[in-house]
Formats: sequence, structure tokens, C-alpha cells
Amino acid sequence: MAGVEEQQLQKRFMELAEQSYQNNTYYFTDFLSATDAALAYTVVEASEFSQWGGADGCERVLLRFGNPEEFGYEIPYPIQILKIEPLIKKFADELSHRDFLGALMNLGIERDTIGDIVVKDKVAYVFVVERIADYIRENLGQVKHTHVKCQVLEEMPEEVKPQLEPVELIVASTRLDTIVAKLYHLSRNQALDLFRKKLVLVNGRIYENNSGNPKDGDVVAVRGYGKFIFRNIQYDTKKGKQAILVERYV
Repeated sequence: MAGVEEQQLQKRFMELAEQSYQNNTYYFTDFLSATDAALAYTVVEASEFSQWGGADGCERVLLRFGNPEEFGYEIPYPIQILKIEPLIKKFADELSHRDFLGALMNLGIERDTIGDIVVKDKVAYVFVVERIADYIRENLGQVKHTHVKCQVLEEMPEEVKPQLEPVELIVASTRLDTIVAKLYHLSRNQALDLFRKKLVLVNGRIYENNSGNPKDGDVVAVRGYGKFIFRNIQYDTKKGKQAILVERYV
């Protein structure tokens, strides 16, 4: 993101935090990328906002400004889940994330009203801001050449929720750049470049210290590659290296 756009977003976050404090009311953004959402930490106290994408592991999130402990009440995030499926599955096209996103954008809605799109067996589960859910449900009838139907779900079905896969890695150290390079099969320079470009986030915050060591339970997101939870050192190898466990979102 360009510097001017970053500053505009930071200014918007400060305004929402101030409005929330003054009015004792929650304020929400629309969907943001993880990197954009992380900018809030640079201008607003972490206790003054939270984030949620509709399910565990979502890349795109809404920010909610307001502190439940100070307000004494809480309201849910205005997110709904739409299930978009072919009318006749056996005759349906092979539908991808891009196909579903393109069909939604063709309805004339803004990109930031749409969160993550999970596609499984030609069916999409789409997180959207609440105010456009009915519009999509009533107007989306086709994806590519496939006729579809939409319905609102109360929650994500268990079978399509992100799963955690345990992965053991043998590393020279627990530096984060070493772990990222090993997990995603990158060279050291490729891993360093991800930190320079601010594409690595730890617990929702941009993390530029490539030589830092994650703590047990830290959630690490690497834009373009995936997300994992660091689960500490398991044992030392005979060659002086360390075996660590991470849980990768799949």
C-alpha cells in the first residue's frame, strides 16, 4: 500500500476509536486484508479494538472499535455466511475462488464487503457484511455457466472449517525467518524479503524483526503462503539443531 493510503487508513482508525470512546458505542470497519488491519496497532491501543473474520483462521477481517469491559455490553460482528451452491451439482462447472469472487463483483458490490471465500466441491462459503447478504442471496443466480442458489448459514459447517496440521521441522534456530524459510521451502533471502515487504504478521501485527523468536501459541501469517501456530521446541537433535512443532492451517 502506498504511504498516502496507509496514512488515510491510520487516520480513519483513529477517528473510529475516538468516536467509539466518545459515544460509548461500537464502530466497525468493512473487511480489510490482514496487512491493512495490522495498521490499527500503530495508531490505536490494542485494548480499544478487536478483529474477526467470521471464523477461526480467516485472512480478511473486520475491526471492531470499542472495549467490552469499559462499555459493559457487547454486540456481535455484522458478518453473515452465505452458502452458494449449484442447482444441479453433477452438471456444474469446476468453480474456483476466482469464479465466485468474479460473480459477486459483477453484482456491483464493493470488494471490502466480502471477506474470505472458502470453496469445496463446487460449493462456496462466503463471509459478507450483514447489510449486503440479502441482496446477494436475491440477485446471484449464476457463476460462470452454472446456475446457483444462495442461503444464509448460522455458522460454518465443521467439515469446511480450517484444519490444523501438525508439522515437525528441524531448524538451526528458532529465529522466525529460519522457521518461515523451512516451512515454506524458501531460501534465506526469499524469507528475508517477506519481512522487508511487511508480509509477515504475528498475532495480527506486522512483524519486521526477522531474527525474533516466536513464543508458544503465537499465530504467524505469511501473506501469499499461509498461516501457522508456533508450538515450541520439542527436542534437540544429535547434530545440535532443534526440532520444533508448528500447526499449519490447511
